[in-house]
Amino acid sequence: MERRLSQGDYVPDGGGGLTALGDGEEVLARVLFRLTAHRGAMPFLPELGSRLYLLGREKPSARQALAAQYVAEALREETDLQVRAVELEPGGETARVAVYLDWRGKALTARVEV
Repeated sequence: MERRLSQGDYVPDGGGGLTALGDGEEVLARVLFRLTAHRGAMPFLPELGSRLYLLGREKPSARQALAAQYVAEALREETDLQVRAVELEPGGETARVAVYLDWRGKALTARVEV
């Protein structure tokens, strides 16, 4: 069970404990972690993370397909998730990637800046 974070601190539940994340929130927290962590940055978990941070180095015409590939690669271990669509929203220095997911029949959306 994961706990809710706000501005880097755990959120108290008002009864001396910490606020837990709901099922969908817990899945989204794992998804966001996997998408924002740089793949290969953790020596003992080399398959954890994504290569989305590399999109800025690629030709603009190839970025959409690569974003979908990198998202699928990063979320491969989340067996109860299905990636429905990946949209790349280009920006100036950064771009935003929107990931539309199905989790146990529930639609979830994750957005990350790359």
